Amino acid sequence: MAMPTRHLGALDVGAQGLGCMGMSDFYGSSDEAESIATVRRALDLGVTLLDTSDMYGYGANEELVGRAIAGRRDDVVLATKFGVVRAQDDSMARSLRGDDAYVRQACDASLRRLGVDHIDLYQQHRLDPAVPIEETVAALSDLVEAGKVRHIGLSEASPETIRRAHAVHPITSVQSEWSLWSRTIEDDVVPLCRELGIGIMPYSPLGRGILTGRYRSTDDFEEGDFRRTSQPRFAAGNLERNLEFVRALGELARERGVMPGQLALAWVHSHGDDVVPIPGAKRRSELEENVAALAVPLSAADVAAIEQAVPADQIVGERYSPDRMSLLE
Repeated sequence: MAMPTRHLGALDVGAQGLGCMGMSDFYGSSDEAESIATVRRALDLGVTLLDTSDMYGYGANEELVGRAIAGRRDDVVLATKFGVVRAQDDSMARSLRGDDAYVRQACDASLRRLGVDHIDLYQQHRLDPAVPIEETVAALSDLVEAGKVRHIGLSEASPETIRRAHAVHPITSVQSEWSLWSRTIEDDVVPLCRELGIGIMPYSPLGRGILTGRYRSTDDFEEGDFRRTSQPRFAAGNLERNLEFVRALGELARERGVMPGQLALAWVHSHGDDVVPIPGAKRRSELEENVAALAVPLSAADVAAIEQAVPADQIVGERYSPDRMSLLE
């Protein structure tokens, strides 16, 4: 069965995308051959939206994606991001840039790493508080005019910023964390996006993997996996409490003959055809499990039961450590 199509603003894409970050960074060891095979299998399954960023692996992830899509560029809606600058001598240190000169420089660098002549969706990864959003979007608009970028998007932006940005140039999508245990965008970002005709791209729709039911403690994460050290929801005390909700989700999934992660993804998909989640996957087996969630039907009663099993207001811990939270609007 062909993957259904959904709409991110003016972009038509497969109903589920693929987040490529973990193939190069943050989630432990990498296997380039398996990662490339995973990207190519995604394309075979009808996934068209691939999401990366210039800061994942200091650009290595863009290079990997570029190699994976070589010869299949027309099958891909290629999304990447700019604006988070990692210090060369400290991989955890971050700064933000959204000035005109940097936007142009970052775009050219991404085009080189990806090995393409245009980026389908170029997104500001985090907002630079020192630069008015109007300046950043004007630079992005110039890149569209130059043919280097087709559409522009924002990530983790506030409603005010989204509205101001959209007044300068149409915003195609907003990428924000959205899952059963991260639901804050439902209050104001989602309604505004729908008012303006902007698509919504949920990242971490599986709660950074916890909603798959595969993990029971931080010992289950590899060395180098940021969930071991810098994710408050996975910290001792918090994780044990949060796993109670994962177990409840798992029971619902067993009753329905599906995997917990598939039920969690089906819940995200149930929010409308302007919602295109980008679950990450490092292996073909994970990818195939995620794509199968598109075939999981949910009734209104199912949605209510899922939300009762994982009540968002009872999740323990922030989404990020304090220094990372400070980068969000």
